[in-house]
Amino acid sequence: MPLTRRTLFAAGGGGLLIAQAQVVAAQGQQTQNPAKPIVSDNKLRIAMPAFASDPFFPADGSGDKGVDMDLARGIAAELGVEPAFDRSALTFDAMVQKLTSGEADLAIGKLSRTLRRGRSILYSRPYAMLHQGLLANRVNLARIAQGKPPEQIIRDFSGNLGVIEGSSFATYAATTFPHAQIRRFAGWNTVVDAIRNGGIDLAYRDDFEIKKLMVDDPSMTVVARSITLTDKVDTIAVGISPDNPHLAAFVDLYLDLAKGQQVLNTDEIIARYRQGSKA
Repeated sequence: MPLTRRTLFAAGGGGLLIAQAQVVAAQGQQTQNPAKPIVSDNKLRIAMPAFASDPFFPADGSGDKGVDMDLARGIAAELGVEPAFDRSALTFDAMVQKLTSGEADLAIGKLSRTLRRGRSILYSRPYAMLHQGLLANRVNLARIAQGKPPEQIIRDFSGNLGVIEGSSFATYAATTFPHAQIRRFAGWNTVVDAIRNGGIDLAYRDDFEIKKLMVDDPSMTVVARSITLTDKVDTIAVGISPDNPHLAAFVDLYLDLAKGQQVLNTDEIIARYRQGSKA
């Protein structure tokens, strides 16, 4: 029978002693079984790509500045542990594999949210929201459009579309451009080279990287133009080990309280990039 105020009084002092004993026992059990730490070994294992992506993260060993570097170190500091960076991932998907294999607690490195990745890992809420974009070879685009506005031919595009292997856009491409001939490249530089020499018609990535390219190399405007897909977003978030929902909840809490629920957009990130380039 459950203990109530009435049964305690009915039982006299004996009932009160039983209730007190139960409280003491519960307190003792809590002392013997302290809360499990969110991460083990006093360190936060963070997967980040081997390459650089300014202003999110630099090349390994070239510094500790960047949106993602600040985020990673901030989360570790609030957990009271040391960040341990693993920079061996050669692609974005390889970062995700670090989580599923148990080699990393977090993946922080301009990681896009996709439904496919969401089947195997946990995600934080987004801390950056970009639009998807295209980089088009001007001559090839004019040939394909045949006088029509480019926007009219984009959805039914059936030419050569370049993407980075192991990126979210390699996943998006088949759905967004079902008629395109998808060509996969090892890195962004090789994609840009293919646009420059006309080897592909369009390159598919987020609008930030395309705009950043134009900032770095204004001569690209002679051979290429950028197209922003305003109805397609690319949300950037922290990837979290599927075995640690407590850590996932903590990262969301950190983004809410320490970052004030801030969600960066392309213009803000471009401004930070320009500022860093002048430094």
